[in-house]
Amino acid sequence: MLNSDQTELDLPPPRSEAESAFSGCGGSAEDAGGVGLCPPVRAAEPGEPVKKELQHLSREERRRRRRATAKYRTAHATRERIRVEAFNMAFAELRKLLPTLPPDKKLSKIEILRLAICYISYLNHVLDV
Repeated sequence: MLNSDQTELDLPPPRSEAESAFSGCGGSAEDAGGVGLCPPVRAAEPGEPVKKELQHLSREERRRRRRATAKYRTAHATRERIRVEAFNMAFAELRKLLPTLPPDKKLSKIEILRLAICYISYLNHVLDV
């Protein structure tokens, strides 16, 4: 009886061409039918789902493989770029609200945060008096 992580065929994970070229077939002679040769690797048909090939992998391994694709990396880089731009815009908006001399002085992010803390404390003090 098979558990949820097993499939009928318990095959080793597929390898990239570079990995295959440097490490041989990765199995013993018994794994290849006792002949001592690597078993033939069948490429997935265009209409055949890739998920069957990945079913025997752990959830973490499937996640790693999905994250290794160029499409995923490109999408992730785009999301990160948008996040950093929004972060920098927020600092620029905060910087406009803080009084400094000279007003156009370039401040680092930590300086902006520290100055904002001091300015808020000052405004609270002014309101309390």
